[in-house]
Amino acid sequence: MIALSLSAAPIKIAVAGHVDHGKSTMIGRMLYETGALNPKQVAALKGSSERRGMVTEWSFALDALQIERDQGVTVDTTQIHLSIGVRQAIIIDAPGHREFLRNMISGTAAADAALLVVDAIEGVQEQTRRHGYLLHLLGIDQVAAVVNKMDLVGFAEPRFREVLAQVTAYLGELGIAPRQVVPISARHGDNIASRSVRMPWYAGPSVLEMLHCFASSAPPVNRPLRLPIQDVYKFDERRIIAGRIEAGILRVGDTILFSPSNKTARVGSIESWSAPVVHEAGAGQSVGITLDQPVFVERGNIASGEHDAPALTNVFGATIFWLGERPLGVGRSYRMKLATREASVTVQKINRIIDSATLDAAPGPLLERDNVAEIILRSAELLALDDARVTGPTSRFVLVEDFNVVGGGLISMEGYPDERRALTARASNVTMTAHEVASDERTIRNRHRGGVLWLTGLSGAGKSTLAVRVERELFHRGYAVYALDGDNVRLGLNANLGFSPEDRTENIRRVGEVAALFADAGMLCITSFISPYQTDRDRARSAARQQFHEVYVKAELDVCERRDPKGLYKRARAGEIANFTGISSPYEPPLAPDLIIETAEKNIDECVSIIVDYVERHFRPVVPQLTDNA
Repeated sequence: MIALSLSAAPIKIAVAGHVDHGKSTMIGRMLYETGALNPKQVAALKGSSERRGMVTEWSFALDALQIERDQGVTVDTTQIHLSIGVRQAIIIDAPGHREFLRNMISGTAAADAALLVVDAIEGVQEQTRRHGYLLHLLGIDQVAAVVNKMDLVGFAEPRFREVLAQVTAYLGELGIAPRQVVPISARHGDNIASRSVRMPWYAGPSVLEMLHCFASSAPPVNRPLRLPIQDVYKFDERRIIAGRIEAGILRVGDTILFSPSNKTARVGSIESWSAPVVHEAGAGQSVGITLDQPVFVERGNIASGEHDAPALTNVFGATIFWLGERPLGVGRSYRMKLATREASVTVQKINRIIDSATLDAAPGPLLERDNVAEIILRSAELLALDDARVTGPTSRFVLVEDFNVVGGGLISMEGYPDERRALTARASNVTMTAHEVASDERTIRNRHRGGVLWLTGLSGAGKSTLAVRVERELFHRGYAVYALDGDNVRLGLNANLGFSPEDRTENIRRVGEVAALFADAGMLCITSFISPYQTDRDRARSAARQQFHEVYVKAELDVCERRDPKGLYKRARAGEIANFTGISSPYEPPLAPDLIIETAEKNIDECVSIIVDYVERHFRPVVPQLTDNA
């Protein structure tokens, strides 16, 4: 048996698999083989099994609820402490029945590794696949498997090889390479503690030996600081901010940033109760801190370093496993719990639904129970969160409906911008200058109101073509009009910006402010920008206020890709262009556009005519002639 140092941290191992494949039996046998059960307990197990007319049922060692013994299923997760030589392990028995998947997820979420149990007769079943997918979704990549009930197939090597191929193929599709696959008979103890003489063809480790190959997860002290605020207490004259450090290290004197409020302060002290004064605390520790200045902080804020803060956003992608009785659908709202924050979120889009058993993916309007989907969620308020690829605790969430947990998932910020830079004001000592020319005077002089006609849509939808044609037509009709085109602006004003989500947000922020200045000058500004994010367009609307008119130049992705006037879709499909809208970066269609132009259904002249008519109705008031004395 492999020996480890006495200082090795306890390893948390989840045991998962299809119902009746023998998870609890295997764990009970492991308890027996390691001496965790005393003779009196063993006698009680055997007596209980005999009274039911059964051979010794080792699962009774951990089935705490009578319903489990009566029905032979695990209802809730059970945690068992196990000594494996000098190594300490915590075994988490996860329920296999689909009705108790919620318990399986909650119990497995804290695991360092997992054992997937598969019946030698039945092989990989639907729930085996579902549990495998959940392990993947929870980010557990240390996975091994056991093929149980080998006694029922005569300890035949060919059958083991067949099931081995099924297990490795499915886990491989999830990007998981099993550390080991062990053939066992849990009831009779074969390959549990030592290699079985009845399977001489197997030369690998026993189950208990294999557990030494797993590594316990070290506290993430090397990651960026994340301290979700649990509460704020007034103690003596001090305001103590309390929470659990989920990642990183916190030191007295550090400058920390609170999100989403964007307020900063220095750590004055790390408080402790009847303990020596400490100047440093790390991941996994619950702390109370004071600050060097009175900053308003509330539950749900996240403290971080100044330069490695979580993203701020009100829209993000997510991979979610659905547990609700009612299906998840577009437009439905739920309560999201993320660390210590709670917020209302609405399902903006279901990108694709994934069958966790087959891994087939397809679009669909509803996410039914026990399935997985990639979705887009939108919140009315800014949230501080992390991408699941960056850090764990602040990237995992659950959705609640009617006080019940109905789903859980991982956050993806891929293709979405961190709004922090766009929201952070940098200018100081600046005072707005008032004009002496009133907007009504400009309207009378130009004989039309100023405004912004904001054309948004996918690349190839026809925005630029429409903008220049509409500009020409309105110019002929006497409008003071100018078209701002995306490529033209990037050749000058925004030449220093790339195409990352954050740079695209800054691009639209600048254009929105410039367009608002055109409108304030009494001109009609036509913009043609993909502007893929609803939040950015809302910010542009806020800059121009009532003068902003959003025009959705609508054409489906396949139509735009067939047109591909600049050859960009072809290059994006070839991987030559990163963050390309519609291919590798999202596009959020307007929620309530002022005008929709269907360019796939109408020719260019018809589309121009519709936009010009809209402008005439909304921007051409009946006004008196401006006189010299006006």
